Amino acid sequence: MLTHLSVRNFAVLEAAEVEFGPGLTVVTGETGAGKSLLVDALLLLTGARADTGMVRAGCARAELEAEFELAGTGATQAWLAANALDDEGACRVRRVIAAEGGSRAWINGRAASLAQLTELTVPLVEIHGQHEHQALLDRAAQLRMLDAFGECADNAARVRDCALQFRTLAARELKLAGGEDRDARIALLRHEVAELERWALPPAELEELTARHKRLANAGKLADGAAGIAELLDGDSELAATRAVGRARAELERLVELDPSLQASLDLLETAGIQLNEAAGSLSRYAQGLDLDPERYAEADAHLTVVHDLSRRHRVPAAELHARSASVREELQSLEDAGDALAKLATQRKQCLGDYAAAADALTGQRVAAAKKLGKSVTALMGELGMAGGSFAAELSPQASAEPDPQGRERCEFTVSANPGMPLRPLRKVASGGELSRIALAIEVAALGSDTAGTMVFDEVDAGIGGAVAEVVGAKLRALGSRCQVLCVTHLAQVAAQGHAHLSVSKSADGKATRTHIATLDAKTRSEELARMLGGIEIDRETRAHAKRMLEKAQVP
Repeated sequence: MLTHLSVRNFAVLEAAEVEFGPGLTVVTGETGAGKSLLVDALLLLTGARADTGMVRAGCARAELEAEFELAGTGATQAWLAANALDDEGACRVRRVIAAEGGSRAWINGRAASLAQLTELTVPLVEIHGQHEHQALLDRAAQLRMLDAFGECADNAARVRDCALQFRTLAARELKLAGGEDRDARIALLRHEVAELERWALPPAELEELTARHKRLANAGKLADGAAGIAELLDGDSELAATRAVGRARAELERLVELDPSLQASLDLLETAGIQLNEAAGSLSRYAQGLDLDPERYAEADAHLTVVHDLSRRHRVPAAELHARSASVREELQSLEDAGDALAKLATQRKQCLGDYAAAADALTGQRVAAAKKLGKSVTALMGELGMAGGSFAAELSPQASAEPDPQGRERCEFTVSANPGMPLRPLRKVASGGELSRIALAIEVAALGSDTAGTMVFDEVDAGIGGAVAEVVGAKLRALGSRCQVLCVTHLAQVAAQGHAHLSVSKSADGKATRTHIATLDAKTRSEELARMLGGIEIDRETRAHAKRMLEKAQVP
């Protein structure tokens, strides 16, 4: 239930703080005073698109805030908690519209998106105005309302659960089967496993193959190079390193006899000579032992070519192909062994399909009965609300898909004919805002207790009517207020008299600015406001007495 609304610098409304209670609250005032500003503010607080023209002239921004009581709204409280927007049971929504463009929103003091604002307020506020009808124009909401009216909750829940379970089983079956073409997938995996097991190597073996391939590719260069270096170290040339070191060692031996301290240098030369001889011998043996077999090179080259091709096809580095081989083998094994699991899933899916069919059949029967009952009730109420000869129907259309649907086997469309002899048309295509408001009122009254919205707002629901019909409209709104909170903007005294609370909207101008004021009326001022609505400019004793009788008849204090 809406408990408080705060508005700052919104259109011609400079500032207003309004408290709301249960039952029917009526809003009245002169034409053009700004009665619908409260409705516009609530629309913006429920996520409607903002316009910079809504900001009061000369102000930087418009500020709107509403507080709701959440008693008995477990789903809303759970939503707030799930979105980390809960605050000890409170529900405060705020929106700021900047004059330069753009707007921001908050829920319980935390920044929120407009999508979150809309999702939160859908079950809290339902607005029916000249141009804005929220839930009643949405086909999914119409189906939910029909289910609530027909007390179909249990079967609707079973249908939804069965459909979702069926989809889960079908998805698991498709995944386990390897997609739509299991045999083709198995054949492909077998081919890939055979290739990988033949060519993919562990990282160490792949590294060794790469090194061997490089060595075989450059065997000629390596042999010539190694032999040439061996010749430089220990060849027949006078410039060979081992000969130069030998001559140096012989000369140093003579010098050691003269100075023993040179022995360390002599030892180093002897070691160098030995290492040079070993290096020359090793290089000679390397050059002679190199494999110059072209066939071995071709074999290594072909293996590496296949490895790199597999790496590109599997989109993994060559060193990871061996691990990829294991994962492909596991997938193949699971597909080949899936027969028993697939059979079990098929049995479960068949059982689920049977359960869905039973629940859907029962739900369809309930919906058909509820649609007939709702159609008769709303049609009768339309006659009482000044739309004699009009008719209403909740039309059910079957779904073509054979797959279980969470919403059941049919969809609902509210259709209406406002005048005798005119065909039924979808409610969302009805042109007259006043008629649409009264049709919405008829639906809400017919479905009294079925709708989940805690606050219902009607803007100009009495447009184009008067007299006895207006009194009936007021009585229906009051009856609706016995079940939920109702806010109604009206210009008829017969409707205003039915309210449990009364707000008056007035406008004043000082030559520089125009301001709108909102006041909560007591018994005396309320009687005066009704007299104004009945008598216009001249308010006499009889008009005041009539207004008093209207209030007494409605049993409003």
